[in-house]
Amino acid sequence: RDQKLMEKLVLIREGKEVDFGIDENRVVRYRGRVCVPDVLELRKMILEEGHRSGLSVHPGVTKMYQDLKKLFWWPGM
Repeated sequence: RDQKLMEKLVLIREGKEVDFGIDENRVVRYRGRVCVPDVLELRKMILEEGHRSGLSVHPGVTKMYQDLKKLFWWPGM
């Protein structure tokens, strides 16, 4: 389990976290972006899918990263 994300959940439930929230589908979000837990394989899958999908229509890793950053969030992203 992602301990930092679990700590954020506690703060959300206590009303002490303004940048994070839980949407109607019970997805944890940071400023509207999906919070991705600290699971290396999951993050790797997201990056690989972004590379294969239309997010990489424009050349360059920076463009793909910026597109993914609009949808997903994890510490250090």
